[in-house]
Amino acid sequence: MRICHLSWEYPPVVYGGLGRHVFAIAREQVRAGHEVVVISHVGIGADNGVTPPTDEILDGVRVIRVVRDAPYVPFEAEALLGWVSGLASAMTRAGLELRSEWSADVVHAHDWLTAHAASLVSRAWGVPWVHTIHATEAGRHQGWLPGSLSRAIHSIEGWSVHEADRVLVCSEHMKWEVDRLFEMTNSVVVPNGVDTSATLVDTALRDQIRSRHQGPLIVHTGRLEWEKGAHTIIEALPRIKRRWPDVEVVIAGRGSQSSALAELAKRKRVASRVHLDGWLPEANLRALVAAADVAVVPSIYEPFGIVALEAASVGTPVVAARSGGLIEFLNDDAHGWGFTAGDAADLAGAIGACLEGVDEAKRRTRAALAHVRSHHSWAAISERTVQAYPCDSPMRSPSVWAYAATPPERNLLFDVR
Repeated sequence: MRICHLSWEYPPVVYGGLGRHVFAIAREQVRAGHEVVVISHVGIGADNGVTPPTDEILDGVRVIRVVRDAPYVPFEAEALLGWVSGLASAMTRAGLELRSEWSADVVHAHDWLTAHAASLVSRAWGVPWVHTIHATEAGRHQGWLPGSLSRAIHSIEGWSVHEADRVLVCSEHMKWEVDRLFEMTNSVVVPNGVDTSATLVDTALRDQIRSRHQGPLIVHTGRLEWEKGAHTIIEALPRIKRRWPDVEVVIAGRGSQSSALAELAKRKRVASRVHLDGWLPEANLRALVAAADVAVVPSIYEPFGIVALEAASVGTPVVAARSGGLIEFLNDDAHGWGFTAGDAADLAGAIGACLEGVDEAKRRTRAALAHVRSHHSWAAISERTVQAYPCDSPMRSPSVWAYAATPPERNLLFDVR
């Protein structure tokens, strides 16, 4: 099968789990004998009209990176729709130019930023459009659409899931969310995966990191956005310090909340125990998680929770919020310790139970690793993805989803009116 992915991020240009997901899926599809092209972006920092587009083969995947077309606007909330329109124009043109030498059997687009390009490219090629919803705008805001930008993004999401020939989601929670928000009934669950190879951990680097921390080491990795909940760890830290005075927290990642987290640590008088390490290379990140006594995934909103899988894959105990797809990973706490999202006292108690119950932590960590290996290998996830592709030509009917029926003052997820 010939597969074309559209994704606004692809390694080394990575902003979150989406880029790593597309990278792993594309690579595994090539290993399974499929032809794969990824149309992506040169990166926000390089998208200045100077850096040229690129076309290269990486691990058997042909990766075409585009430079955005006009309008030339900054990557900021006020101009985001204009920024995305330039990306869609460049991606569409790349797909149309590719048609002269190659045509896919399916176009697989990821999230709302690629929806318009996917619609045009798939129609030009006369092939099905598969759309993966990795997260929703309303979900990020606990069911609300707080402004005109959120309502615009929500409308594109709703349009895309009704225009696409098939919709994929990463968890049962996301299926519920998409079905409820957009009146869907046929979305298909294909979970995220993780590479569980032990050789991916640099043991010397892991031991070096561990030697720098004398007390319990708590680690959080991921984007530093409000919905990812890193602030809950800092709020819980004073309680944890009462039992473990030498505890240390390392938060690795980048995002809009970085400065706010540093200020919060000062207000809570735990700044000396909180290390904001910023973005780390993949090898350093895996070594850091492997060195930790506990990995915390405190998401307020979490469609799936790939960082929980990554921690489990290197044998680190997981404490995770009972939110979204993390509930499925926890499996009634068989694979870690759960706590109420946003509840600092509950998080402190869960971390305490994990640190004190060494034998129980080992048992749950072994169970989590076995679960990840049996259900979330990338080879298995890639196969499930290909099986979900429609093999027939697109047979789209006009969209029946009415955005006007969802007023902004209504909570779209939890308001039962």
